[in-house]
Amino acid sequence: MIDLGEMKYFLDIEVYQGTNGIFINQKKYANEVFEKFRIGACNGIRNLIAPGSKLSKEEERAQVDGTLFKQIVKSLMYMTVTIPELIYSVCLISRFMSNPMKAHMLAAKRILRYVQATTDFDILYKRNCTYELIAYIDNDYARDLSDQKSTSGYAFMLSG
Repeated sequence: MIDLGEMKYFLDIEVYQGTNGIFINQKKYANEVFEKFRIGACNGIRNLIAPGSKLSKEEERAQVDGTLFKQIVKSLMYMTVTIPELIYSVCLISRFMSNPMKAHMLAAKRILRYVQATTDFDILYKRNCTYELIAYIDNDYARDLSDQKSTSGYAFMLSG
């Protein structure tokens, strides 16, 4: 075995060990995703879902390339590792992977624009901090208007 030094990059996650702790991000991976899906220098946004929007299976019938939609969703799912606020939005659009419509693709591209606006944000794991476990739970009864299914979710934060 040989010592390779401090870890800098692992599974598309950049790692920086500073004096405050360990920082992780996926800036390089995000930029590769932007290039792959031709998301140029567009205006970034600060909210993941357009206020008042509701996605359903009964959207306008303008179909989009299902393979492209699945690739975008897959890339976004991997980015949730370092951008946890994406989880709800990405899971929401992933419900439509079998038959994506134009509104679903626009929602996916909106999430990419959010990622583009926040690529400079890192996760910091602080050194010498006391660890506290906090749990949150949320329920949304019958949000999906097409089949009236409920959604529930939970989040756990360690020293959050």
